[in-house]
Amino acid sequence: MTPSEIHQRLKDKFGDQILEFEGEVVEPTIKVAAPAIAKVCLFLRDEPDLKMDSLMCLSGVDDPSGDLVVAYHIYSMVHRHRIALKIFLPRENPVAPTVENVWKVANWHEREAYDMVGIVFEGHSDLRRILCPDDWEGYPLRKDYKVQEYYRGMKVEV
Repeated sequence: MTPSEIHQRLKDKFGDQILEFEGEVVEPTIKVAAPAIAKVCLFLRDEPDLKMDSLMCLSGVDDPSGDLVVAYHIYSMVHRHRIALKIFLPRENPVAPTVENVWKVANWHEREAYDMVGIVFEGHSDLRRILCPDDWEGYPLRKDYKVQEYYRGMKVEV
């Protein structure tokens, strides 16, 4: 199935929750309304002619627009088609539904996006820092991140 056909299937099923399609890029991308992402992912995984059974990557990104973005790169091992999904979240309160119940590997990916960018995944089974210490201040992959001068009394070298 082509990316355009996948987009049309999602548009038919979810209507205005499917916001935009970028097909003329390296990785064809479908922009999804954030509250609908878990339902869209479940549909993509469970529909027999889609069977997007592999979450290859989930990344948190500080977008130049000022929003935070979660990008989901998914693949069908059976049908060998792929697509990227993106949701845009406000910087002040970036909250999205977890997709951990769709693909178990999302557990670690969402924890990394939380730790590095500050995106909260509602319903996640164990949302806590995975790379930084629990008491680390800020989110290192945000464009406005300032490295703290001291951590536990030790100077932080940049």
